[in-house]
Amino acid sequence: MADTQSNAGAIWALGITQIIGYGTLYYSFSILAPNVAGDLQVPVEWIYGCISLALLAGGLVSPWAGGLADRVGAGKVMSIGSIGAAAALATCGLAGSAMAFLAGVILVELASAFVLYSTAFAFLAQTTGSRAQRSITYLTLIAGFASTIFWPLTTWLLQATDWHQVYFLFAGLNLAVCLPLHLWLSRFARIAAGRPPETVAAPMPISVENGNLVFVLIVLGFSLAGFVSAATLFHMVPMLGLLGLGTAGVWVASLLGPAQVASRLINMAFGQNLPATVLAVVSAVTMPLALGALALSAPSTTGAIAFAVVFGIGSGLFSIVSGTLPLAIFGKAGFGKRLGWIGMGRLGLSALAPFALSISLGTIGPEPSLWVLAGAGTCCVAVFAEVRRRCCPSRSVMPAR
Repeated sequence: MADTQSNAGAIWALGITQIIGYGTLYYSFSILAPNVAGDLQVPVEWIYGCISLALLAGGLVSPWAGGLADRVGAGKVMSIGSIGAAAALATCGLAGSAMAFLAGVILVELASAFVLYSTAFAFLAQTTGSRAQRSITYLTLIAGFASTIFWPLTTWLLQATDWHQVYFLFAGLNLAVCLPLHLWLSRFARIAAGRPPETVAAPMPISVENGNLVFVLIVLGFSLAGFVSAATLFHMVPMLGLLGLGTAGVWVASLLGPAQVASRLINMAFGQNLPATVLAVVSAVTMPLALGALALSAPSTTGAIAFAVVFGIGSGLFSIVSGTLPLAIFGKAGFGKRLGWIGMGRLGLSALAPFALSISLGTIGPEPSLWVLAGAGTCCVAVFAEVRRRCCPSRSVMPAR
C-alpha cells in the first residue's frame, strides 16, 4: 500500500512538471509567434523556421539524453533539464533580435529532450516496476491538460503584458515549480532502487533481424505521426482562423486537451488488455479521419469541434503508445536510449512541419494543406499496421494489473 501511494505521488508530481513543461516549451509557441514576429519585424514564416531548426537540434540530442537517463537516472536528468528550460525561456524573453530569438528557441528544444515525455517515461520504467505501463497511462492522463491550460493562459497573458514578460514568467515556473519537483523525484528514484526487484514478463518473442526492422518501422511511424502532430498543433489556432472560425478557434482548439484526457480514461477503463500494437494502429487512424473531417466541414464550428475531439483522442492515445509500444516489444533494457532514438526520428521530421505548413497555408491554402497532412497520416497508419503484422499481438511486457 505504501509503495502504491508513493508511486501515485511521484506520478502526480511528474504530471505537474509535464503540464508546465509542455505548456511553456511547446504549446505556447503558436500563440506567441505572431507577436514575436511583429515585434522583431520578421515574417511569421521566419519564426516558424526557427522552431523547425530548434526541433532538429532537439532531435539530435535525444538519443544522448535517453542514454544519460539510463546511466545516471531520469530524475537527475530532468532536474538538470529544468534549469536548462528556465535559462532557455529567459533567453527567449531577453531576445531583442531575430537571431537572438533563434538561439533561445534552439535552447528550448534542447532542454525539452531532458524534461518531457521520453525522459518521464524512462523515469516511470525505472521506478514503478511492473506498474510502468499503467503509470505511463496515468501520467499522460494528467499531462493532457497542458494545452487546455496553456493556450488560453498564454492568450490571456498576451492581453495583459508582452511576449517578453510571458517568457520570463514561464522561465520562473520551470525554476520555481518543476525544479523542486524533479529534485524530489530524484530522491524518490533512489528509494525505489532499494526495493526488492519485481518479476516482469519478457518482451515479445521476435528475432533480432525482425526486431531491428520493427524498430526502424516504429521510428518511421512515430516520425510521420510527429510531423502531422507538430504541423497541426503549432498552427491549430491560426489555421482555424484561416478556415473562418475567427476567435472561436481558440476555444475550439482548447477542446484538444479534454479529448486527450477522455481518450486516456477510456483506455484505462476498457483498453488495459489491448495490445500496444493495436492501440498504435487505432491512434494512427484518428489523424487522417480528423483532418479530412475538418477539410470537408470548414467553416462549420460543429465540424471544427469534431476535428478537435477526434484529433485530441488520437493525440492522447499516441502519447501512451510512444511509451508502451517500445516497452512492450523490447522491454526495459536500454529503454531510455530507445526512446531517444525514436525522439530523434520524430523530431527530425517534425522539424520540417511548422515551417512547411506555414508555407503551405500561404501558397495553396488551408483546405489543400489539410489533405496533404491527411495523406501523411494515412502513411502512418500503414506503417503501424505493418508493425502489428510483424509482432505477436497477444503478449505485452507489463501485466494489465
